[in-house]
Amino acid sequence: MVVRLDSLQPVYSLPSLDIPDEAEDAPAPGLPVVRWAWAMCYFLSNLLKATTGSSRLPAIVFGAAALSSIYNVQDHLSSFNPVRTVRLALRYGVTAFDTSAYYQESEIVLGTALKALELDFPRSTYKLMTKCGRYGSTVADFDYSPATIRASVQRSLARLNTNYLDAVYLHDVEFVCTQVGPREAGDPTIALGDAQAEYGLAPGQEGEVWGEGDQKIVDALGELRRMQDEGIIKAIGITGYPLPTLLRLALLALHTPPYKALDVLLSYSHLTVQTTTFAAFAPHFRERARISQLLTASPLNMGLLTPTPPSWHPASQELRAAAGRANVVCAEWEGGLPNVSVGFGYGKAIELDVPMVVGLSNTREVHENVHVYRAVRDGKDETRRAQEDAVVRSFGDLQQWSWASPPAHLI
Repeated sequence: MVVRLDSLQPVYSLPSLDIPDEAEDAPAPGLPVVRWAWAMCYFLSNLLKATTGSSRLPAIVFGAAALSSIYNVQDHLSSFNPVRTVRLALRYGVTAFDTSAYYQESEIVLGTALKALELDFPRSTYKLMTKCGRYGSTVADFDYSPATIRASVQRSLARLNTNYLDAVYLHDVEFVCTQVGPREAGDPTIALGDAQAEYGLAPGQEGEVWGEGDQKIVDALGELRRMQDEGIIKAIGITGYPLPTLLRLALLALHTPPYKALDVLLSYSHLTVQTTTFAAFAPHFRERARISQLLTASPLNMGLLTPTPPSWHPASQELRAAAGRANVVCAEWEGGLPNVSVGFGYGKAIELDVPMVVGLSNTREVHENVHVYRAVRDGKDETRRAQEDAVVRSFGDLQQWSWASPPAHLI
């Protein structure tokens, strides 16, 4: 269950202060996980100072939803596993963490781990990004009122043992904003063509508040801006699933007083081996909405691109069947469909120069993700490319398909 803002907070403590440090806790030799464009400049030219890349996010962002009972049992969370996983990620150069008030105990577990590591990794060596406004599964569990937004951020600061946050997002904005355009499954890129007016994306529609939900977004962003002015937050932004909605609200923020672009925007499950529609929207986010930092998340499409997709996944039966076929296509590939999917996601993220948020539960997953990222960064071999192409073809007409969000049963 998500911990209510007015509830007593759980406490997580390490089993002891003597954190194991064994062979599996050491990073494999190789370049650290910095953004590729900066890494090339850094290692090939002495014209750039070491601080040049300090404001940039690493290519891999630690998805800390994995540090919760959403994905792991309590015995795992109460063990040394979280702190060892966080430490190994930091040692590799994965120096940014993504969490949320909605991710059950994630902020608390992450904050406990980072506090235990502060002598080796002080607060200045990593970035913390969290989300606010969502506190449950249904529309009724969202609260974007300025007072709640502020209280949520203050609680996140305490949970994460910090006096500032590098970024705070409004979480899953499509549950709160006014619905513009059809809420249906399909290819979201149609909203960039002749149907853009239907989605509120036509020239001249940028600053239009379509209803009460949009006003809630504007008011919540205003409160985040105030906390940004106070120095509590460094950057503000939005997250969500439907790409047309994210673009419309990003334009609304830019064209509504104080006429400032969002600093960051996070989209998930749209840069995967099943759909790459985020790539079509990225230029619009950057050029039209003027967002300087984009992030993508979940190359495994929230577990769909694994042998055992979660029962709660919103994919249709047809898409689940297609994912099953993709698993068969990868039957002989080491690491199976997850390995192919992660590699494909990293490759597309590198092409777009955007960080990828990936859930990491244990040291094994950290090692595996960095290994795949390095292999893709250094150039895919033809065998991997051929395997990716086979998986893409296996989705057939469901390539570029998105589900409707929010799903009807959660409204």
